[in-house]
Amino acid sequence: MSFDTIIQRLFLEIKKIEDTGEIASYIPELQNIDTNKFGIYIASTNNSNYGVGDYAEKFSIQSISKVLSLSLAYNILGETIWNRLGVEPSGTSYNSLIQLETDKGIPRNPFINAGAIVIADILLSKLKYPKEDFLSFIRNLSGSEKINYSSKIATSEKSVGYRNIALCNFIKSFNNIQNAPSEVLDFYFDICSLEMSAKELSNTFLFLANKGINPHTNNQVLTQSQSKRINALMQTCGFYDESGEFAFKVGLPGKSGVGGGIVAVHPGHYAITVWSPKLNKKGNSFKGIQFLEKFTTASKLSIF
Repeated sequence: MSFDTIIQRLFLEIKKIEDTGEIASYIPELQNIDTNKFGIYIASTNNSNYGVGDYAEKFSIQSISKVLSLSLAYNILGETIWNRLGVEPSGTSYNSLIQLETDKGIPRNPFINAGAIVIADILLSKLKYPKEDFLSFIRNLSGSEKINYSSKIATSEKSVGYRNIALCNFIKSFNNIQNAPSEVLDFYFDICSLEMSAKELSNTFLFLANKGINPHTNNQVLTQSQSKRINALMQTCGFYDESGEFAFKVGLPGKSGVGGGIVAVHPGHYAITVWSPKLNKKGNSFKGIQFLEKFTTASKLSIF
């Protein structure tokens, strides 16, 4: 199916609606974003790709990067990774300390902050040059050498990252962090600061629509089973406290970030990214959620 006509129509329709969302306020640098930005890009497994709006402009992907760091750690550790992480929706805030106390330092899933911090610790232990090796992994997945960290965003997050500092030290007290918390957090903030365009993000996530195979290189990034499990985690845990509603309305695995991006995957078909900076009350892109709900309704395709 060609989605060009549907995407163009819905882009114009959603662009006109009043955006009642707000920019993420707790990261100072993100408040400098032009709130009118709106871009969409779809990359399909049959090379039928299409973009509209600001799809080529880079933005801070924030928590979307957690899927990518998990993928690399999963590739390295295999199933033993789940000794240090759970796979359940959190049911509490994405930066909750209460849950860690109850679960004895095992984060409920890899996409809450505690889980992503543990993943950063794993990569720090397993990669020879963590920042360089992770960036190389992303560039290889995307087919673009122009992807990089943002020092401005990382510095901005570090300046206000008190809750993440507390989380990391708390997990360390349960012996689920092996490296120095300062080093783990430095790497974690860099991972979250990655800047990519909607086009680059869709191309990067296409391996999760392609049975774990990178379509740009034909290399197996994850096994088919591992790819299935990451898609399942995105379905149940990818949207903070709105994950159930996203599954109900959109019906695709996906991940959001407070930079206003959302990536959704239809296994066997495509990866689609929507970027609109203003967030709804749940911390997800207001226009992004609206678009994807209408898109799966109009295309009559979801995983269900």
